[in-house]
This record gives sequence, C-alpha cells and structure tokens, in this order.
Amino acid sequence: MWFETKASAMLGIKYPIIQAGMAGNTTSELVASVSDSGGLGTIGAGYFSLERLSEEIDKVKLLTAKPFAVNLFVPNKQKLKPAQVDLMNAWLSPYRRALDLEHPVVNLSESQQLERQIDILIEKKVAVASFTFGVPEIKLIRKMHEHDIIVMGTATSVEEALANEAAGVDIIVTQGSEAGGHRGSFLKQDGEYPMIGSISLIPQVADAVSVPVIAAGGIMDGRGVLASLILGASGVQMGTAFLTSQESGADIAYKQAILNSTETSTVLTNAFSGKMARGIRNNFVNYLSQFNGEVPEYPIQNQLTSAIRKASTANHDDSMMSLWSGQTPRLATSRSAQEIVTSIVNQIEEMRFR
Repeated sequence: MWFETKASAMLGIKYPIIQAGMAGNTTSELVASVSDSGGLGTIGAGYFSLERLSEEIDKVKLLTAKPFAVNLFVPNKQKLKPAQVDLMNAWLSPYRRALDLEHPVVNLSESQQLERQIDILIEKKVAVASFTFGVPEIKLIRKMHEHDIIVMGTATSVEEALANEAAGVDIIVTQGSEAGGHRGSFLKQDGEYPMIGSISLIPQVADAVSVPVIAAGGIMDGRGVLASLILGASGVQMGTAFLTSQESGADIAYKQAILNSTETSTVLTNAFSGKMARGIRNNFVNYLSQFNGEVPEYPIQNQLTSAIRKASTANHDDSMMSLWSGQTPRLATSRSAQEIVTSIVNQIEEMRFR
C-alpha cells in the first residue's frame, strides 16, 4: 500500500502525513485530530514557556492515545546591537503609538532553554521530537534516543540533510522554498540560505541520505502527497493545509487572508522576526521594506514586533499580522482536520486506480 512507508512504520502512524509545527497556531484539538485520523499531529512549541509546553502535552494526551510530535527551535545565538535595536524601535514607533504599546525589553536568554524542553518531552514520554533552525547537539539527540524518542530534523539543502544524518537524526524533513513561514535553513552558501524548490530538493536529498525523508513545502492535497512519494519521500509534512482547518488556532482574519490569496500573494520577508519567512504581503511588510537600516536578526526582531502582532491579532486586523503561508493557498479549505486527511487519502486512492 502507498501509505506503508519507512517513515509511517517508524512513527507508528497509518498515513505518512505530518501536520507541521506551526508555532503559535497549533491547538491540542488540531494535534489530536490529525493523530486520530491516522497522521502525526505536532505541537508547535517554539515560542512556549516550559510551563506552557508541559500543559499543552498534557492536553493532547487527554484527547488522543495516538503518537504525536513536539516541534522545538534550535537556539540561534545572536549578539545584541543596541544602536540597531534603537533604530528599529524608532521605525516601529508609529505602530506602537497607534496601538498604545511600550518599547519591549529584549531578552536573549529565552533561546537557551532547549535542554529543559527536551527534559519535559522525556518526562511526558512524547513519541517524536522535531527540530528546526539547526541540528540539536549530538549529546541531546543521544539522550532522546535513550528514552525512545524519535528525532526529526529539518533541511533545505543536501548539505543540511547530511549534517542532520551525521548527528544521528532519525528522519529528515526536506523543506522546499514553497513552504510558508520560517524554513529550517541553517547553513549559508555564499552568504545566502538555500532557496531550492521541493521538486528538486526531494530526490537529491533522498539519494544522499539513508534515513527516511519527509517532503514539505506547498503540499496541500493528495496530488502533492503522491508526487512527493514518487520523488523519493517517505511521507509529507503539511502546514498551510492545516492552518485554515477548523481546529487551527490561527485568527479568523488570518485564515481568511489565506483563503482569499493566490499563488502570487506571498513574499519572503524578515520584517516580523529577523529571519526570512514566506507570508502574505500586507501593510506591515510593505512598511518594513522601506527600512534602510539592518533589520535585527532572529530572535531580536521577533521580540521587537511581538506586541504589535499580538495586538493586531486581538483586533482581527491582518494588516500587521505575520500571515505565514505557503505558495499554494488556492487549495486551502476551512474543513476539519479529519476531513482534510480523509480527502487526501481518498484522492490518492482515486489517482492510483484511474
């Protein structure tokens, strides 16, 4: 059967369909629904406090006995440049005044809690841990393996995939340039992060590594899943497809922005976080594109814009939201997560027997 792949067997799931860890937009209901439907739900815990992480795992476990994953960020060490921050604060001041917000205090210590997050995953007996923005230290990967946690890494080039495999990662997500939000790039080439499309990336990574490969980036339906499997993937990871689902935690204005978008609506921007990410163009993106200085790198810029994004979400105002989306929004739907998984499976079965 098409769904009996190395990845699905390793993960203990029926269908090799993984819901991406969309930080800030996953809910326990979404994660549980995808897992109960035969896929692998993922808690997007990148911005969680340790307490929130523990609570969210407990919530999902109350809703499903099936395996699920927790997605974490590999720390990105940056040096604070006060003059750079001051310049950006001045540029953001019109938004802060309009929303009655104060200047935030930048805190870089939050990015140093990965080991404690992993301890929680071990304590809670989470089945799968996935990582983006780099490769966890080998000692941490070994620690997770000692407690039977399957480790998934992210790669946007063959070199990044090889780095994941060398560190002992069990499964590698190959994230094409079509992907929405932040991609997991961590190795620059000629000063730039890779921008390789999925149709080129999947077979090259599949040929280069011995561990199962998961395709990600612009995959929205059964056609994308089947194409990925044919190209050498052992499964798929889908973000935008589940972002507009009924169980998604995305704001209604955010969901509508995706549902009303086309393949030309997205741009790559570092306006919100300091790290390039694909999202729908809006007023905030256009405003920051006029900034002549150097945008502070992640996680500094992310903290500088956090209150603005939260306030705009509270007001259901998509002009200042980070509207992360892949390049295939025309295929987005507002169905339940279960209906999305079922539709994908049915579509593949229909194509196989035409």
